[in-house]
Amino acid sequence: MIAAATISCSEMTIEKITDTFLSELLSHLQRSKKSFYALVSLLSLCLLAYNSASVFCAKVPFPPKTSPEPALFLPENVAAKSRKFFSISFSAKQPPFPPELKSHLPLLHKNPNFAKEVDDFYPKRRKRQKFAKVKPFQVRVRNFFNKNSSNSACESRFFMTWISSAESFGEREMFSITSLFKTHPNGCLIIASNSLDSAIGMQILKPLLRKGFRLMPISPNFEFLFKGTPAEVWYNQLMQGNVDTGEVALGQNLSNLLRLGLLYRFGGIYLDTDMIILKSFGGLRNVIGAQAIDLESGNWTRLNNAVMIFDEGHPLVFKFIQEFALTFDGNKWGHNGPYLVSRVVARVGGRPGYNFTVMPPMAFYPVDWSKVRGLFEGPQSLSHSKWLLAKLRQIQSESFAVHLWNKQSRGFEVEKGSVIQHLMFGCGVE
Repeated sequence: MIAAATISCSEMTIEKITDTFLSELLSHLQRSKKSFYALVSLLSLCLLAYNSASVFCAKVPFPPKTSPEPALFLPENVAAKSRKFFSISFSAKQPPFPPELKSHLPLLHKNPNFAKEVDDFYPKRRKRQKFAKVKPFQVRVRNFFNKNSSNSACESRFFMTWISSAESFGEREMFSITSLFKTHPNGCLIIASNSLDSAIGMQILKPLLRKGFRLMPISPNFEFLFKGTPAEVWYNQLMQGNVDTGEVALGQNLSNLLRLGLLYRFGGIYLDTDMIILKSFGGLRNVIGAQAIDLESGNWTRLNNAVMIFDEGHPLVFKFIQEFALTFDGNKWGHNGPYLVSRVVARVGGRPGYNFTVMPPMAFYPVDWSKVRGLFEGPQSLSHSKWLLAKLRQIQSESFAVHLWNKQSRGFEVEKGSVIQHLMFGCGVE
C-alpha cells in the first residue's frame, strides 16, 4: 500500500509540473511573443523536467516473502551417499566444507597439518592461527608412535597410504581397518594421506576413532622420506618437471615409492587398504609375500608389494628404492610395484647381508586377481557349496590376510553364503 501511494503521489507531481510549464509557455508567448528559438528552448526545458521526475518514480520490486530454494550441494546431501556402513552429519551452525581442489598430483598437494592430537582437534573445530607452527612430518609420526608405546598400546606399527579424495574412503577401507585392529588391538596405524589429514577426513574417520582404534592420518613429507636415498635425486627431478610420468597415474607410482620410504625410515608393516586381516602378524619379521608360484618346482614366480614387513633401514628396502629411481617407467602398469620387488628379490636372493623371508601365496594372496570373483559368490549348487566351505577353511587355516584386488573386485556384490561374507562375520561386520 505504501509503495502504491508513493507512485500515485509521484504521478500527480509530474502532471502538476507539466501544467505549470505549459501555462508559463502560453502566457509568455502572449506577452512577449518571443522568437521561434525561445519556443524551442522552453520545450526542451519541459522535456528535461519530465524526464528528471520520471527517474525518481521508478518501481523497485520488493523481496519475496518466501525463502529461496535450499542449496542442493550441502555436505549432508552429498557425503553420505558414498558410504553404506555409516553416515556423516553436520551441525547446522557449521558452514559447508569448501570444494576440494582437483590435482593431478594428489600426494604432492600440501594440505594443512594438525599440530595437536585427534582428541584436541575433534569435536571442537579450532581456528588455526595465521602464524602457528606446524610440527614436521617426522615429529608427528614419532610422537604418535611413542605416545602410544609409553602406554603399552603400540605393539605393532602399521602404515597405509591413501592417494584419493577423502570422500572416496568408503566401506571397504573401513572394513579393512576394522579387521586390522580386531587382530591387533594394541597396534597403531598411520595413514599417509593429504586428503584424510583434513577436517573432513577426521569426520570420515570418526567412527573408527570412536571404537578406540589408534590411528592417525598424516600428510607425508617426501623430502624427508627420500633424503639420503637414490629416490632423492629422482624426486627433485620430478619436481622440476624433468621426469616423464607416462600413462599410468602418477599417484599410483608415488604410492609405490611412498610405502618404501615409510618402511625404510620408520620400519613396520605396510598394508594396502583392500586387505582383510585374519591373524596377528606378531611373529613375522622382514617378510614379503609371493603372489604366484610354479606348481612343479614350488618356486615363486611373482611377488607383490601389498603387504611388506621390514625393520627400519633394511637393506632390501633400500634396494627397492634404488630400483625405483634407476628404472622408473610410467608407461607400464606394475613395473614400479609388484614387478619391481620381484626383480630385486630375484637378484639379491641368497646374497649375504639380506635377511628376509618370502611367504607363500596362501599367506596374503590366497586367490589370484583373475579368480577373486569366486570369493564374493554364494553357493550355486551342492558341489559349489562344498568347494566354498573347503576354500574358507583353507584361508582361515593358512592365511594371515586376504587381498581383495580392489581394481577388479570393487563393484562385486557380497553374496549370501560367500567366503567374503563369512570372513566379514569373523571380523564382527554383519
